[in-house]
Amino acid sequence: MTLKTYTQAPLPFTGQKRRFLKPFKALLNDHIPDDGTGWIILDAFGGSGLLAHVAKRCKPAARVIYNDYDGYTRRLIHINDTNRLRHIIDRLTQHLPRNKPIPPDERERIRQAIRDFDGYRDLDCLGSWLLFSGKQVPDLDWLLRTDLYHSLRQSDYPRADDYLQGLEMTCESYTTLLPQYIDNPRCLLVLDPPYVCTMQGAYRKSEYFGMVEFLRLMSMVRPPFVFFSSTRSELPGYLEFVVSERVAGWERLIGYQTITANVSLNKGATYEDNLVYHFGGF
Repeated sequence: MTLKTYTQAPLPFTGQKRRFLKPFKALLNDHIPDDGTGWIILDAFGGSGLLAHVAKRCKPAARVIYNDYDGYTRRLIHINDTNRLRHIIDRLTQHLPRNKPIPPDERERIRQAIRDFDGYRDLDCLGSWLLFSGKQVPDLDWLLRTDLYHSLRQSDYPRADDYLQGLEMTCESYTTLLPQYIDNPRCLLVLDPPYVCTMQGAYRKSEYFGMVEFLRLMSMVRPPFVFFSSTRSELPGYLEFVVSERVAGWERLIGYQTITANVSLNKGATYEDNLVYHFGGF
């Protein structure tokens, strides 16, 4: 049976890296032979699971580990609830113009419907439906206080029961996860953490990854690795500094290469995403 390969995550997720899927697959095919037998691909900050999903479809014999640190699996389990809440909000907004702010009296009806909902409330989906593009929901209380914007999805989310098929799933800190694998030269590290100096308010775990965490992570990085960052992070400058000044550990980073892509959040906000990779002798 041929399994579906997703080109984007089934549910909204900020920073799912879908613009990098083509070069990511090319790197896997260029550096990991055949079907991936004997290899481990470790998605250490798994996010939406899209990179792990694509890696498993691309290299089906590889052991692909998805660290579901953001709880995306739980969101997938509750797709039916999410669709049910979408229908409720749709009934309350059908008469309103799309892509416009929602008037105050209408806002309160929507807020009350969200409060009264008896199922799972997916904050990322709610944010994509009811906030201006690019804004994130830190918590439910904040959403129930802020101004709302009508960009409700117009169809249900399809079920995605096969999305994580074949993956090994875990949920643990990179500080305990990486040491289990970094001594294996056939373990590809896939790293997409919320970097220092990014807009970490987009992450509900915004307190967990500061400068010390970044430096602790970098002390464990060695080829082969694929890193994701943006011009909103310090990674590009950090790598350049370590290599040019030959800071401790520079030998593990020398020879890294970068692929860039421009990203638009909305009409007034753009930034540059980077894929940084180093496969050493592979």
